[in-house]
Amino acid sequence: MLKLEDTYLHKGKRRALVSELRAKGIKSERVLDAINSLPRHFFFDSALISHAYEDKAFPIGEGQTISQPYTVAFQTELLDVKHGDKILEIGTGSGYQGTILHLLGAEVYTIEYQKKLFEGTQRFLKRLGIDLHLFYGDGTGGLPQHAPYDKIIVTAGAPVVPEALIQQLKVGGILVIPVGDRRRQAMVKITKKSAKDHIREEYEGFSFVPLLGKEGWK
Repeated sequence: MLKLEDTYLHKGKRRALVSELRAKGIKSERVLDAINSLPRHFFFDSALISHAYEDKAFPIGEGQTISQPYTVAFQTELLDVKHGDKILEIGTGSGYQGTILHLLGAEVYTIEYQKKLFEGTQRFLKRLGIDLHLFYGDGTGGLPQHAPYDKIIVTAGAPVVPEALIQQLKVGGILVIPVGDRRRQAMVKITKKSAKDHIREEYEGFSFVPLLGKEGWK
């Protein structure tokens, strides 16, 4: 079993990573503080643990990855998380992104498509004492039983924006989702101004694993 030790070396590497993210354009000090406070190496397989503070994505099993720290920071900054926000995350993965949201004061509902990954992350977050609402299933349909949400974040690349997610977003809420083909996506930020009116912004240059499910990639 992985020993959950956070040494001076790890803390130093996290500070260096935060400096790198700031240099790459991340401005939110709240987001940077959350990344600085969360040991990313806890979320890694022991074989890859030496790479935990590189600004890269790494495999976590079941064809999934833990996102690049810059991507985590960029998506989180776009969400503009407020304390007490009710946030839906599509794609629990390792639990790292959801834990960052939790540290920012959000109530996090998160759904994972891969059963084995869901079970492993559920056990791990319980061990860490991180209180997220975890669900197993097809996240492309959202989680209607707990809607509406202040914010929704999708951590896999979608072919389109699933309509169900927009419907489950509160008026005034924000949806952040990578949209494109299987290799490259634009980060899309949708701000819901009314039931029918949305503001859409796009930021190019991202690459995620495919979003699987009924409204994702088959």
